[in-house]
Amino acid sequence: MTDPFGLSGRRVVLTGGSSGIGLGLAKAFAETGARLTVLALPDGIEALDGIGDKASILACDITDRDAIAAAMSKVGDIDVLIANAGLERLTPVDDRSDEASDTFSKVLAVNVTGTWNTAQAALPQMNPGGVILMTASVWGRTGEPGFAAYVASKHGVIGLARTLARELGPREIRVNAVCPGWVETPASLRSLTEMAARQDRSEADILTAVSASQCLPGFQKPEDIAGLYLYLASPYAASITGQAIGIDRGEFLA
Repeated sequence: MTDPFGLSGRRVVLTGGSSGIGLGLAKAFAETGARLTVLALPDGIEALDGIGDKASILACDITDRDAIAAAMSKVGDIDVLIANAGLERLTPVDDRSDEASDTFSKVLAVNVTGTWNTAQAALPQMNPGGVILMTASVWGRTGEPGFAAYVASKHGVIGLARTLARELGPREIRVNAVCPGWVETPASLRSLTEMAARQDRSEADILTAVSASQCLPGFQKPEDIAGLYLYLASPYAASITGQAIGIDRGEFLA
């Protein structure tokens, strides 16, 4: 097994690893020989059967502080924490229904409070040289009509990463946010369908427009963005902290 990133034997914890970007990351980190633990909701555990011989799998809801603390206590020391679990839902401002309000609260609970819970629970088990990576979004650096909760939450994730980078720098723990653009995942495909319905356009039309807004046309798959996480977790990124790093084929330029 080759390990160009120097992660073999490193103790890595990944949340939200049962689908989409998280599943791609689980496979990528497992292949490096890292000592990987994946946290996922109970109904997502089955999706991880393929890496069961290369990783430990724990069921956990990151919005439950006691549950995330109990899960982390089973892991031991942590070298790399990847706070990836997230929820993407449509929350149009004109929808004043109770259901919409509940959805707004749930998105923030998972994406912001859940990420905070994860970092707090893992921190006592991290030593100098540790790394925290948070999955934000290109929409955490801009805006998107109809997705107020998700956009606000990803801005919040970037804020958490920057603040914790300042706070944990003296302990020699690095913290960065990764901001993916469009990646072919169940969540993004659901959003695509909802956007098409709201705008009375075809999904193909929206995909064409998104691709045209990028410097590089086309769409990413989870495995296409895993390399950035591997690099940021590695010793090669020892001087990188407090950054929100885009991987979006040039959709957002900054």
